[in-house]
Amino acid sequence: MDTGTHIVMGIGLTALAMHDPSMSGHFGVAATTLIASSLVPDSDTVLKLKNNAAYISNHRGITHSIPFTLLWPILITLLVFTFSKGVNPMHIWLWAQLGVFLHVFVDIFNSYGTQALRPFSNKWIQLSVINTFDPYIFILWCLGIVLWAFGLNAYVVFIPIFIILFFYYVVRFIFRSAIKKQVLRMVSSQDKAHLVKVFVAPTIKFMEWRVAVQTATHDYVGKSYGRNIVFADKVKRQEFPDEALMTSLRKDPNIKAFLNFSSIYRWDAKQLSDNIYEVRFIDLRYLKNDHYSFVAIAHLDKDMHITHSYTGWVFSEQKLMKKLYAH
Repeated sequence: MDTGTHIVMGIGLTALAMHDPSMSGHFGVAATTLIASSLVPDSDTVLKLKNNAAYISNHRGITHSIPFTLLWPILITLLVFTFSKGVNPMHIWLWAQLGVFLHVFVDIFNSYGTQALRPFSNKWIQLSVINTFDPYIFILWCLGIVLWAFGLNAYVVFIPIFIILFFYYVVRFIFRSAIKKQVLRMVSSQDKAHLVKVFVAPTIKFMEWRVAVQTATHDYVGKSYGRNIVFADKVKRQEFPDEALMTSLRKDPNIKAFLNFSSIYRWDAKQLSDNIYEVRFIDLRYLKNDHYSFVAIAHLDKDMHITHSYTGWVFSEQKLMKKLYAH
């Protein structure tokens, strides 16, 4: 989820913590514990300051893993207890553990996902039923906070919210399943026989979903408006780049970061001039206004050595070339 939603979740959990006898007289301790624990797994966002490859490779990676899900609450408990020794540290730890767990748990439901099963698996868990920012979830938490601030009992306010959210998530799974079935009905029988992957992901609008279908011969990309699906792009797939070339490309940090992260993509390789050969990997999840915003690109010289590479979100071809040759 986005930072704002994690913050309001932390405030909501703080309201519940006020009913814990060990925390009830220590609002500052509770708020610090729950808001910090609701945000700390995203501390890897600082990697944006290094470069996109480092950020894409690591964001929601190790900081959302099983060891860190257990480590963050211990660190928060030690820090909070140092400055507030009148509170039972076991209760600080329990609330901090709940905050961290809920952060990691809700993140697996969007299309970015997390590596929550590390170190047992480095696979990205991307259930793709909730947008990174879901206005309905955010508003529901905000409404709960307002009602609590006006004096309503936190259990009376937030227990129903958890129940509503449970059914909301169930509905989103049902929607996603129905759209996936509808997508498959629209793909030609020939392509369906050589199906590789189907991707369905939410947008910020409740009834609008992004869809992508990958077959052995074509890529279909579009959107679903309710049950009405419109494919905005259908592209014949190129043969995969030469394996020797791919071995070289996979060593590049930008290309490696993209390939490790993207769950559905296509590639485009072409000779731009006598001295420039371009290989571009295009994430099919991010088509907007006829432009794929998340890509990885490499330019190679006539000896097939990488001279420039870049990966990230770029919203025009001009900006992409500018960023490519700035690195």
